[in-house]
Amino acid sequence: MISPRSADIHAAWLPSEAFRAIGSRRILVSGPGTGAETVLREIERACARYGGSVRRQSPPSGGERPAADRAGADTAPYDLALVLATEQALPVETAARADLRRHRGEGTGTLGEEGFALVRHGDVTTVLADQPGGLRYGLFHVVRLGESAFGPARQIEVHRPATRLRIANHWDNIDVHPVMGQVERGYAGGSIFWRDGALRRDLSRVGDYARLLAACGINAITVNNVNVHVTEAHLLTTRLGDVAAIADLVRPYGIRVHLSVNFASPVALGGLATADPLEQDVRAWWTETTRRVYETIPDFGGYVVKADSEGQPGPFAYGRSHADGANVLADALAPFGGVVHWRAFVYNHRQDWRDRSTDRARAAYDHFAPLDGQFRDNVILQVKHGPLDFQTREPVSPVIAAMPATRLAVEFQATQEYTGQQRHVCYLGPWWSELLRFAPWGANGDTVADVAANGGLVVVSNVGDDPFWTGHPLAQANLYAFGRLAWAPELDPAAVLDEWIDLTFVPSATSDPDLLRRTLHEVMDDSWRTYERYTAPLGVGFMVRPGNHYGPDVDGYEYTPWGTYHFADRDGVGVDRTRSSGTGFTGQYPSPWSDRYESLQDCPDELLLFFHHVPYGHVLRSGTTVIQHIYDTHFAGVEQVAETRRRWERVAGLVDPAVHARVTERLNEQLRSAQEWRDQVNTYFYRKSGVPDAHGRRIH
Repeated sequence: MISPRSADIHAAWLPSEAFRAIGSRRILVSGPGTGAETVLREIERACARYGGSVRRQSPPSGGERPAADRAGADTAPYDLALVLATEQALPVETAARADLRRHRGEGTGTLGEEGFALVRHGDVTTVLADQPGGLRYGLFHVVRLGESAFGPARQIEVHRPATRLRIANHWDNIDVHPVMGQVERGYAGGSIFWRDGALRRDLSRVGDYARLLAACGINAITVNNVNVHVTEAHLLTTRLGDVAAIADLVRPYGIRVHLSVNFASPVALGGLATADPLEQDVRAWWTETTRRVYETIPDFGGYVVKADSEGQPGPFAYGRSHADGANVLADALAPFGGVVHWRAFVYNHRQDWRDRSTDRARAAYDHFAPLDGQFRDNVILQVKHGPLDFQTREPVSPVIAAMPATRLAVEFQATQEYTGQQRHVCYLGPWWSELLRFAPWGANGDTVADVAANGGLVVVSNVGDDPFWTGHPLAQANLYAFGRLAWAPELDPAAVLDEWIDLTFVPSATSDPDLLRRTLHEVMDDSWRTYERYTAPLGVGFMVRPGNHYGPDVDGYEYTPWGTYHFADRDGVGVDRTRSSGTGFTGQYPSPWSDRYESLQDCPDELLLFFHHVPYGHVLRSGTTVIQHIYDTHFAGVEQVAETRRRWERVAGLVDPAVHARVTERLNEQLRSAQEWRDQVNTYFYRKSGVPDAHGRRIH
């Protein structure tokens, strides 16, 4: 399992073996532009390995058939096994084209810039697209299907992305930051873009990364940290050539580059006395700077901004609103089709822990909901999926349902800051699927995925320069799952995991692929809930060590300015966020959730302590008490990790030895950490409550 460019980099879900089904056949590629060229290169590489052949044809001109670009190229698709073509570039009228036209006649509309159709007739499989970009995604879909793409006749499949923007945010620093390191909240080594304060000399890995992203459906990246430090700020001006070099490498795979920028750039970079967004000189600076960006990178995607948050500068310094701040950048980008991702992660991180009326969960809604309708059309408000900060269990952010006149993007975190930091196996696909399917207005209303369709979905990348890309080889599945769910939120996360397993591991598991597939499902399917069982219970969150956020510290954040999260005392635990007696946070949700979260009887068990302060003897809807639930789940979580380690041992001969050794090492650490979580959390609550474990197990 090696990467096409470097034997020391794991190929993730694009090992050479995954291309066997197409690489052994006769193929025609017909279409214009970079999209078709990229498809051709991918197929040429596969055919060189597996003995097939590929022909490229120029797109047709007028009513003529396309001319072959290569001597001896076939022009008739019926003697081929696979055709990938834009509809207008098909060399002759085909049954596949007729099928697609008939399908469109039934009201399905166009395929768009990235969509494609898969049609099977006789012995020919055809990928059709309106635009060359759709051919890339169609190719990787055929790779996912493998031999089944060439089986008996199948119904026409039409695939279009559900969201327009599917973007991976990199929190990479050019210089190694004294606190956050090279990659803030990065757990897989250094940046794949930057090293020793400069652009890496060898950027071949960036091209490999673009292939991985395109293969799962991601179409944009940012290349620097949202906390823009001094060196990163200059990427906008004097170091723009570095960004252009990255853009050149990812462009063939349909990836557009975005840049995180500092709101105070007119002062820091332009020498102005102010960054006030209503000042004409400031607006002119952003306009001219953005014009130079597009001169250098014509397909530049836009800006990402973290403002008035955790010390980052913003419009509040000038008495302006977030809409004022975002709109000045949006106006500069609009002539070029660029967008501003303005992050809604804004809260008071200098709170008084004794003041129970202050609630960090309320902050994003309080800041942004009143501004609905005031943002430009090319401003995308980037909202974390929950109201706090990527905790193991949170409700959906109420901002997602509060701003119908604003484009919203929902932000997820693959980098596992609070879910084991890629030292614990924690497949996040099931959680993300739950969030995307959540219907804020009730069962018959729009879902989170529906709201995000016009804005996009964002993931904090978990990739670094580690040979396995993500440190923990199984954490690769999270980036893959994000891309697939961003493209098609209705997908079953277990089926997505099947795809990843079948691409990444099964091609090399010649002796017992069924055992390998079954074991990986046993290890990963329930891993997020296993992690939840041995960490913070019932939605309270933040029982982690301040600073690095790894390992248990039950009171670590409880008496700090960053917020208060569990309010445990001798009588009970949980945060009262009700309208009747607490912070009123439940009132930020529309019906029916505002009432369901308000009700002690109706609130889901898994979120009980997020919304309510209850006695330890409170009986959950599951029938057990809160304190016994804490004990039971923490013991069970450790047992499940131990069983996971045993299951992994039985596939030692079925995977690359280096992969098996790395996962084993991580599982050993996960078991140690889970035991630490169990002992500290259970001891803490035994001392608080004085209630012993009903089963008589040892509480340290």
